[in-house]
Amino acid sequence: MHDSSDRWFPLAGLAAFAVLVLVNGRSWADNWPQWRGPEGNGVSRETDLPIAWNNSLGLRWRCPLPGWGDSTPAIWGDAIFVTTQVDNQKLLLLKIEKKTGQIQWTRQVGEGVCPHQPLQGKSSDQRRHQWFHESHNFASPSPTTDGRRVVVHFGNGDLAAYDFEGKQLWHRNLQKDYGDYTIWWGHANSPVLWKDLVISVCMQDSCADLPGKPSPSYVVAHDARTGEERWKTMRMTAASHESCDSYITPILWKNGERQELVVMGGQMLDGYDPATGRRLWFLPELVGNRTITGPVAGHGMIYITQGMRRPMLAVRPGGDGQRTPEDIVWRLKQGTPDSPTPVVWGQSLFLVTNDGIARCFHAITGRFQWKERLKGEYRASPVAADGRIYFLNTRGLTTVVAASPRLNRLAENQLDDETLASPAISDGRVYLRGRKALHCLGR
Repeated sequence: MHDSSDRWFPLAGLAAFAVLVLVNGRSWADNWPQWRGPEGNGVSRETDLPIAWNNSLGLRWRCPLPGWGDSTPAIWGDAIFVTTQVDNQKLLLLKIEKKTGQIQWTRQVGEGVCPHQPLQGKSSDQRRHQWFHESHNFASPSPTTDGRRVVVHFGNGDLAAYDFEGKQLWHRNLQKDYGDYTIWWGHANSPVLWKDLVISVCMQDSCADLPGKPSPSYVVAHDARTGEERWKTMRMTAASHESCDSYITPILWKNGERQELVVMGGQMLDGYDPATGRRLWFLPELVGNRTITGPVAGHGMIYITQGMRRPMLAVRPGGDGQRTPEDIVWRLKQGTPDSPTPVVWGQSLFLVTNDGIARCFHAITGRFQWKERLKGEYRASPVAADGRIYFLNTRGLTTVVAASPRLNRLAENQLDDETLASPAISDGRVYLRGRKALHCLGR
């Protein structure tokens, strides 16, 4: 293992660097079916995407949205699914037609008043209940679809499935099933689909130091067709207080020939058999705080942060059971993101901090490649497609750079909206979900 540090790379006179990406044998659809896209890694194999746009140029359509939320759209075929919260109470699922941007139907999934509280320490009683940061609400988890059904989850615990005609297939509430959420600043974990399972995670304050029963953290799978519980695995760690919290969405990856579900939070990284919920391996003692930046897989490694701007690690799990620091290939100690999840393109890893410092590293060795200050604040995760990286700030500005080990800015594109949700890409277009509307951008 070695440490990676920033060293300025000479940039003057550099042209765009063409990145050759070898696509594996599976066919890449034009869909964006879940948080972070087809493989849950923020990468699209789309080409002929727009580079430049504004409120008139390249704007194919703009669909005003009722209420607001920070969930990313799920896209399959001609259908776009978006969740939102209206009047701080009604929890809605919308189906939007991809070609026209018209809302085809709206379904109320549930309701509930979202409790907001300024960031501060919490009393013992407050720790027994979730509160929400002002930047998000119950509509932060992103929907997911397999082309037959769409599954939605909201921060009040509602988990439900609908067909593409808007018929509810099943509904349940995870707080009613497994106990109140105790995550400090609002449940935001998105579900993932694997075969016929919907898999959800809950990583929250254990309250183990308080009188009474500890609050559970767990991974749970439900039948995507019926909503029946298929398996549930407890995930209690050595973390305490807010350090137990994790807002990440799990990822599915191939570890050698084995399919694994990877979860990060509570100062631990671990992998599960998605079919049974059995834990296969775990790497503990990743001391940090609550985790927002999600795991990313690439080059046989998993890239994670230890939470709240703590170190970023590139981990190669070497076997089953408890893993050791020997599985950490490289480590970045400074300049790590707090919210945006990194993205890998070719042999480069790209990240941006909340305050807009973008960095690029060699994904395999951790060698520093470039650093650049972007405009604004960032919460959305960057996406990669067509040899480019799209960085979206909170004020509707997207900076497009070449997906290259040498810095090359291509465009800065401004929309009139507040944008905390991460971009989606489908069928040659970029979709940006704002507080006011969903924007469709094309060449």
